Amino acid sequence: MNRPAYSPTHVENIRALRDHVIVTDMQFKGRQLSSGIILPNDNGKAAGIRPRWGLVYRVGPEQHDVRPGQWICVAHGRWTRGLEIQDAEGVRTIRRVDPKDILLISDEEPSGDDTISDAVQG
Repeated sequence: MNRPAYSPTHVENIRALRDHVIVTDMQFKGRQLSSGIILPNDNGKAAGIRPRWGLVYRVGPEQHDVRPGQWICVAHGRWTRGLEIQDAEGVRTIRRVDPKDILLISDEEPSGDDTISDAVQG
């Protein structure tokens, strides 16, 4: 029987500390602009140097700017590597973002991710 080398950490209750913000649903694969143009995966390339949207999963007790369920746009690279967890809703990847680098807040999921890198393509 083949067993995976890594399985998600099962958690019942996870809390953020201090003013920390934990997000899920950050997209690193291909995406579609609001104009309908489909862009391939840009993660790890110069074009991938851009802000990303994430869904707020948990916030610490000292965090007063955002709340779980909101969408936030975070400056490029101001998040940790992902940790795969399994909770009551299934498997998800969580990341801690730097609260000082939250650029935008939305109560609704952004309909299109039109953020484009200004990196020179070569």
